[in-house]
Amino acid sequence: MQKRTILWYMTFWGFGMNFMLRMNLNIAIVSMVRPTVKNGLKSEYIENRNALQNTSYLIDTNIDNDKYFEWDEHQQNMAKGSFFWLHMVLQIPGGLLAQKFGAKSIFGYSNGLVALLTCVIPLSAKFNFKALILIRIFQGLIAGLAWPSMQAMTGKWIPPHERSRFVSAYLGTSVGTAITYIVCGYLMDWLGWESVFYITGSIGLLWHVCWTLLIHDSPRTHPTITEKELKYIENSLGNSIVKNVSSSTPWKSILTSLPLIVNIISQIGYNWGMYTISLQAPTYFKFVLGFNLKQTGIWSGVPHLFLWPFAFSFGCLCDYLIKANIMTITNVRKLACVFSNIIHGLFILTFAYSGCNDIFVISNLVCAVVVSGAISSGALPGIVDLAPNFAGVLQGINGTIVIFCISISPYIVGLITYQQQTIEQWKKVFIVSAAFCSLTGIAFLIFGSSKLQKWNNEEQKDVKEIQPIV
Repeated sequence: MQKRTILWYMTFWGFGMNFMLRMNLNIAIVSMVRPTVKNGLKSEYIENRNALQNTSYLIDTNIDNDKYFEWDEHQQNMAKGSFFWLHMVLQIPGGLLAQKFGAKSIFGYSNGLVALLTCVIPLSAKFNFKALILIRIFQGLIAGLAWPSMQAMTGKWIPPHERSRFVSAYLGTSVGTAITYIVCGYLMDWLGWESVFYITGSIGLLWHVCWTLLIHDSPRTHPTITEKELKYIENSLGNSIVKNVSSSTPWKSILTSLPLIVNIISQIGYNWGMYTISLQAPTYFKFVLGFNLKQTGIWSGVPHLFLWPFAFSFGCLCDYLIKANIMTITNVRKLACVFSNIIHGLFILTFAYSGCNDIFVISNLVCAVVVSGAISSGALPGIVDLAPNFAGVLQGINGTIVIFCISISPYIVGLITYQQQTIEQWKKVFIVSAAFCSLTGIAFLIFGSSKLQKWNNEEQKDVKEIQPIV
């Protein structure tokens, strides 16, 4: 098996596990928090859910208060959002560390430490709310190293005309999210909410061991790579990768790069839409639509199962378009952005207007999540296209800005839905997300570019677009 194929599988598992560890609280919290009944209505007496357009309600009013935490909507959204409070802090250092020490260690230890901390969450939550928040903050801080370090490795291992397919491995995040929501719904029912954290944390620790044993920083340093594969990779990358790149990072050129700025803007919009529906779907399904724990887990997770197959298939198409010289890399990235931002936003909008109709709600959610998978052929590899030598640093800058912006999302949701878990209030949440997602995509269509930048290599005099090896 080719070494970059092994890298793909381990990256896929790594990002899947990474999102298991950041999303597990979003599903577990519906079982951790004591429900409250609003407006004097009890769900067992309500048969016509279409009458609930402006009413919050619950599934089960016969509750044992001793099993639940007394967290209001603000505290619940604080618990969900605390992961992102310091998540941006180590994004740029993560890229710099990967550039200096290698992506293998940075990506591996980042995920491994987050997995270890996950196993401590049940104890911290039972100790007090502040302890839980502290653990989640530290998890988010350490997890900030992962994405920029992986982009640095992609720049060294993957030829330009294979990047769309390879970056689909990043969307192991969708499979990780799906497994978390679906399986954890049953785990909570069978073993209690604590099992969610013990099991996902153990999976993360197992991944760390496998990653350490199987992965190496670059093709040249891999002890068992074939000469054929090594030459293929190095010839395909050409002079876009400099083996002894200067330790001096061209900060001024990076921070004033219009292609990078527009790429970041498009990713802010994409992530705002995606994180809103991913983070809030379990709460919306249970407390607004009245789903039970199993239904909440299944329908929060199922859309993400379809995301990755779409992302991989779309990536194969995009790589073909590039390799066959049918479209330039820039135009392929823009085509992907149409799906990941604009069409994604339109489906979030129709989701907002689906009301209490389960079929419309689920179908629009599935479509919104699935088309977002095109991001793996758009802005994500677009970062590497601009400057493979500094891909980790670029992703660090991108991650810092994107995470800062999307960390605001849970608080906006909390403000809109505080003591008003109603269809109308949630509609406002999703309309804002849809508009932001689509408008940032339009900006990328107008101003975006994936041309190799001259500051990627001090010896290069002209800006050019990477030509595929045919």
